[in-house]
Amino acid sequence: MAESRGEMMRIWRKGAAAAAMLLMGNVHAADFVAEQVTIGKLPPANPARMYVSDVAISHIVDGRMHIVDGETLKYQGVVGTGFTGLATLSPDRSEIYVATTYLSRLNRGERTDTLDIYDSTTLNLKEEIIIPPKHAQALPYKGVIAVTGDGRFVVVQNATPASSLAVIDRKASKYVTEIPTPGCWSILMAQTSQRRFTTVCGDGTLLTITLDEQGMPADQQRSERLFDPDKNPVFTQTENEGDEYLFLGFYGDILSANLGGAKAVIGDSWSLLDEKDRKEGWRPGGYQPFAWHPASKRLYVAVHPAGVEGSHKNPAAEVWAFDTQSRKRVARVPGENTVALAVSREDKPRLFGIDPLTAGLLRYETVPTLKFVQRQDGFGEAPILIEMH
Repeated sequence: MAESRGEMMRIWRKGAAAAAMLLMGNVHAADFVAEQVTIGKLPPANPARMYVSDVAISHIVDGRMHIVDGETLKYQGVVGTGFTGLATLSPDRSEIYVATTYLSRLNRGERTDTLDIYDSTTLNLKEEIIIPPKHAQALPYKGVIAVTGDGRFVVVQNATPASSLAVIDRKASKYVTEIPTPGCWSILMAQTSQRRFTTVCGDGTLLTITLDEQGMPADQQRSERLFDPDKNPVFTQTENEGDEYLFLGFYGDILSANLGGAKAVIGDSWSLLDEKDRKEGWRPGGYQPFAWHPASKRLYVAVHPAGVEGSHKNPAAEVWAFDTQSRKRVARVPGENTVALAVSREDKPRLFGIDPLTAGLLRYETVPTLKFVQRQDGFGEAPILIEMH
């Protein structure tokens, strides 16, 4: 009987303890506030913010654009760019445009091409505009997508493989037309005209296209020859101050043209190389091989020695700085294997690069002189293009 009474007491104590715990649990549950899942906000953009396009070559249907604070090289956000997305910013830097392809079964199925529009402050998708399935499925070079100076029309490079340009009305949110441009490639926007752009042709001339108010081609005119494609081909990347555009030749020449008028006007040219440089075989190389800061008249070029036919995409052994007024080299520093250069738009600019071997971002100070200061590796998988805020 005593054993039975003791067993009952043990059972009672356990039940009382369980009841107390349950009561305490109810009290705590009443005080518990569930965490709300939200999306973080980007800090305000500074002039050193970078938008880094990554083709994600090992899973190319799922490309990325990485947003990075260039002052600290800290990661800030990401935008999906689909299959070989071509990306750029609006003139006021408030929107990101991505012309891309999606397949309904990821790597097969129905193809849909879109112009995706993101808010550069929140990275939220604002809108998508369906476009014909013709956009160039190419690496994200500068000049394969561009926006008219007033932000009205977005122009996208097509390749089927025939070359043409797609015109999209951002204001009306609709595709407008396709402009055939056989033998010509890239889009270089005029700045003084809101409806004009130029494309570079394989015979060395420049074709300027002027749009009407509806975005239809109203005029097309070819320039004189800018370069000889057999003797001095040029990179597709350009740099500009207003309508004055600079082109970089494979063998180290800087060429120029004014693209403001209905017909491009060819300017003068000069060489980055002296006689010693030529004997050592120095040449530009990379995918975004030069950057220009017009306010300081400084030009930065990624170069490598012992250049040969086909080395025009080689990573940089050095980065050279030039004064574009005197046309003299003013600095040379280690290139850190960079294949892309971009300079911030500020009074004391910073120069940035990409090392594709480590998916690394590089930072150079330019004042008082060019100096490598920081590297941060691991930004994606195949970063290849930088656009500054």
